[in-house]
Amino acid sequence: MSYVDGFVVPVPKRNLVAYRAMARKAGKVWREHGALSYTECVADDVKPGKWTSFPRSVKLKPGEVVWFSFIVYKSRQQRDRVMAKVMKDKRLASMMDPKAMPFDGKRLIYGGFKVAVDL
Repeated sequence: MSYVDGFVVPVPKRNLVAYRAMARKAGKVWREHGALSYTECVADDVKPGKWTSFPRSVKLKPGEVVWFSFIVYKSRQQRDRVMAKVMKDKRLASMMDPKAMPFDGKRLIYGGFKVAVDL
């Protein structure tokens, strides 16, 4: 079964152009190193919930929008190999600096997931 890395992050609307540029660059690097797909999605219908929701999960502030992103791999083992290469890729070094990120990295939610149903 496939393996997926999932991310939820708040992005200030004033940084959307910079975030998209970063995402395009990152996606290209991930794909070159073997990811099957790299997808970035901007919130369109994600209302704040009473107890939990995408906006609440990242402590969304006024002037920000939620992004949901995911990267698909053949397997967990392949993901680990791809991730090791990606983390060493010099093209991403400047993006790894928290001061250069177009979002608050402390409110980024991420994790790896085994695909359980794939129709």
